[in-house]
Order: sequence, then C-alpha cells, then structure tokens
Amino acid sequence: MRMMLKATLDTEKANEAIRSGKMPELLKEQLDHLKPEAAYFGPENGHRACFFVFDMQDSSQLPPTAEPFFSQFNAEIEVFPVMNAEDVQKGLSQLR
Repeated sequence: MRMMLKATLDTEKANEAIRSGKMPELLKEQLDHLKPEAAYFGPENGHRACFFVFDMQDSSQLPPTAEPFFSQFNAEIEVFPVMNAEDVQKGLSQLR
C-alpha cells in the first residue's frame, strides 16, 4: 500500500546531526531503506520535516521504518495511506 511518512525533526537533534556532518548519511540510510517513490524536505510548523511516499507491504515494516527517526532525530512521526491521481480515479470508478 502506498503510504506517506511525515517526520518532523527535533531542532536540537537535527542541529547536532548537521554540525557533526551526519545528516546526509542518516537521510541516505532512510532513503535506501524506504526506497520512496518521492521524498521531500522542508519546513513544517517551524521545524525541519521530511515527507516520504513509499510502498508498505506489511504493517510489520512500521517499526524499522519509524524507529530511526525517533532515535536519531527525536522526531514526531505520522504514517498514513495516500493515493496518486490514478488510484483516486480507480477508486472513484468503483462508486458507480
């Protein structure tokens, strides 16, 4: 199922990762793990945030997906199902 993960990073933890030079490495690890179809980075309510759209085959993937953001960035995480335009059209066609 196509999912979106939104990770809102703790400012101090993210600052530490940037100062130490580890931020690119930590983000690359997550990109390699998730293999997202899309990844975006930007501000969210005054904090650094990451948005990943990826395929989750099984709910057991949630702990290894979310835990690095908790432990490395003290992040607030949201994971929820999303659809692209094709998915919406397919779903709406089933309503008729």
